[in-house]
Amino acid sequence: MKYKVVPTLSEVVNWPPTPSAAPEPIPAPTPTPVSQVSSPGSEIKAPPLVTSPPPPMPSVEQLSQRVMADLQKQIDLMLEQRLREILTPLLQRSADSLVRDARSQLATTLSELVTRAVAQELARMTQR
Repeated sequence: MKYKVVPTLSEVVNWPPTPSAAPEPIPAPTPTPVSQVSSPGSEIKAPPLVTSPPPPMPSVEQLSQRVMADLQKQIDLMLEQRLREILTPLLQRSADSLVRDARSQLATTLSELVTRAVAQELARMTQR
């Protein structure tokens, strides 16, 4: 593998400068004339912006359709909220009633099954 030789800083920068290499003079800042300095009251005006013409005014029918669409959304939300408020307790009571009825029916059916099973078992025992 071949390695590249990296120069050292003293090889890149001529330090200390040799007397033959005179330092370059630093240019002095040039003063700005007073006429070019903006005063606090003066404003620089930007070129006017090119804007597109405003969109045409919507017709009465278009405005009516927009208003009706907005109202329909609000009515739908209010109706859904009211229906939820009204129907939630009704549905809860109905569900509770259905569960009670189902338990009652299940208990009756289970009691009948047990009675029938006991009667059949007694019948088998008496036949022996």
